[in-house]
Amino acid sequence: MSNVYARIKGLVGLMWREVAKFGVVGGLAFVIDTGIFLWLLSGSFSAHPTKAKIISAAVATLFSWIANRYWTFRHRRQANMVREVVMFIIMNGIGMAIAAACVYVSHWVLGLESVSADFISGSVIGLVLGTIFRFFAYRYWVFTAELDAEPGFDHDHDLLEKSGAPAPRRGEL
Repeated sequence: MSNVYARIKGLVGLMWREVAKFGVVGGLAFVIDTGIFLWLLSGSFSAHPTKAKIISAAVATLFSWIANRYWTFRHRRQANMVREVVMFIIMNGIGMAIAAACVYVSHWVLGLESVSADFISGSVIGLVLGTIFRFFAYRYWVFTAELDAEPGFDHDHDLLEKSGAPAPRRGEL
């Protein structure tokens, strides 16, 4: 059991900076998405909330990719930017599907049909689950370059080795 604890402690030490930066980017993307959505609804898109949401989500997603690529995971950027963008879009689509599935289950399976229930299931529970998925997806499938190339991250694998747990190889948790 202490080996499991040591491995978890090592993994937390390995990822804490990325998690904090990812949280800041996600929070700003949420503010951008919500702000643009409400702004569009108060103007010419008042009769088109779905279109307003698509536009606001697209702008927030673009911001998220740029911020994650050049700040959160800057030490993991791939040389093949096209692959990175395609993977980013796919992983965001899956994250959106997770939120939509939460709304579907809440509304249609559990019968919780109020606006509040839809908001909580999609924008709270779905957001949390989708965010957890996105962090690991970005880290292990989108931004996949090795950490050791950048100073400040070059000793992170030592955290795992000192804990007695074998260091994970590229792409594994």
